[in-house]
Amino acid sequence: MSDEVADRVWRASQSGSRQREYVEDPVLSEADRRLNKANMTHWLVCNLQQPGRRVPPAKGTEMLIYARDLVLRGMDMNEVDSWRAAQRVGWSRWLDDCFAVTSDPAELRELVEVAANSLTTYVDDSIAAVGTYVDEIRGELGVGAQAQRHTTVQLLLQGARISRARAEEQLGYPLTGHHVAAILWADSPEDSHGLERVAECLMRVFGAARRLTLPPSTAALWLWVPASEVPPVAALARVLDDAPRVRVALGCPGADLTGFRRSHLDAAAAQRLLARIGSPRRVVRYEDVHLADLITADPARAEQFVADTLGELATADPVLQRTIRTYITEGFNASNAADRLFAHRNTVDRRLAKARALLPRRLEDDPTSVSAAIMLLELQHEPTQES
Repeated sequence: MSDEVADRVWRASQSGSRQREYVEDPVLSEADRRLNKANMTHWLVCNLQQPGRRVPPAKGTEMLIYARDLVLRGMDMNEVDSWRAAQRVGWSRWLDDCFAVTSDPAELRELVEVAANSLTTYVDDSIAAVGTYVDEIRGELGVGAQAQRHTTVQLLLQGARISRARAEEQLGYPLTGHHVAAILWADSPEDSHGLERVAECLMRVFGAARRLTLPPSTAALWLWVPASEVPPVAALARVLDDAPRVRVALGCPGADLTGFRRSHLDAAAAQRLLARIGSPRRVVRYEDVHLADLITADPARAEQFVADTLGELATADPVLQRTIRTYITEGFNASNAADRLFAHRNTVDRRLAKARALLPRRLEDDPTSVSAAIMLLELQHEPTQES
């Protein structure tokens, strides 16, 4: 199956999803995409090898991951209804191929009838297989402390009324004072073995004595530490030196129950931003990208915003872009910008002159927009480590 067809089927399942986690969480969304492709490929291969035979569910790793994620996030089997939307798109493409290979009415009728029965039965059997996996995993996890922690955190994130004392007892984590939340994830479960180690290292970078961690899926960890500020990106990035496949998004500090929730939502927004624009950045603080998050809510308008704001600077040397953004950040102080960039003041002056000449309007007219547009460009490439 081509990636183009697989993506069309997957997007249909996303649009049909009743549970927004599978659309909004990049880790769950990617797991859903892999499962969609695996399922459709399995059905096609089986039909090519044994036409008309009942196709058994593809009970492989991807389905087990999908079922485990359902249980970890406290979701129910209603999520698999989105498979019907994917089935309709896959069936439409299959019909196109059927009409392309034969014009014989009798042959076409038999082909369509056999395939329709096969695909419908296959999807039904696959949904039943997921249900069996879910029951087994729930039995494995039981209703112990881990399940109670998941339930408590979900209630806190939903803003439900819950006793602070009761929540602290179940979580083993104090909810008074300031918190910083982080989301740690890997692009695939095979790369997630370093998540727990990174969480421990992050706690030390924050100078915290304790942490709360929760696995929301097989390839991610949610983390909270008692802290009132987020360390520089350079310090955070060093934590990932021994975990090259792990990425981290951090929220802004917040106080008490509201801060516990708000910081996590910030981290989730930062994670979605990276997925939305295809950024390879491995460490992101929401405080650094909150404006970019707002701007990119509509990708087409964000692209136009960058083009209108930067003009020719949008395709110029990234060194010029970084220089002018640092200059803005340093309050239009060229000497401070030179120190920050480890460059000579005259060099910075020359870069600024070139950058200004490429802008469609005077920098002083709207420096905030210029800085935000350059930030969007930087997010789409591997960044330099900033303090």
